[in-house]
Amino acid sequence: MFHKILVALDRSDNSQKIFEEAIAFAKAAGATLMLLHVLSTDEDVAPKLPTMAAMEYYPIDGSFFGDYQNRWQLYEKQGLEFLRSLADQSAAAGITTEFTQNSGSPGRTICELARMWEADLIIVGRRGYSGLNELLLGSVSNYVLHHAPCSVLTIQGQPQANPAIAHDQPVAAES
Repeated sequence: MFHKILVALDRSDNSQKIFEEAIAFAKAAGATLMLLHVLSTDEDVAPKLPTMAAMEYYPIDGSFFGDYQNRWQLYEKQGLEFLRSLADQSAAAGITTEFTQNSGSPGRTICELARMWEADLIIVGRRGYSGLNELLLGSVSNYVLHHAPCSVLTIQGQPQANPAIAHDQPVAAES
């Protein structure tokens, strides 16, 4: 059975569902949880550097990079608060829980931690990207499925809406 479960979480809307599934699974298995948040510029809530086109509007000096660094530190702090909150909920449910926040490529970081911590199972979310979106945006769950040192349970999130429809842009009709 599973004794050590690594739960990979980001701060998306799907994370609560993934966490709830992990709690239920850990209770049933009598397992310990390791909650992981990977600091990555790929995460929607992560601070982004402006594109080259936007650089014309920003002064390239110490204040620009200082502002980015301050936003990144806030992102790190909020990530730790997020993990602490979930760890407290898990402990209240009677589950031994650890947490860590690491920087890097999410898929690689998840697999490396699973190896080092000797996880029996990884629980990771899946956003439902497919086709071109998956090719361009990558798929953390797909990477983990192919490189994990242990079993992987994927929790399906809400399917991604068509970006053109989501932003009220016209969609070309089929002929």
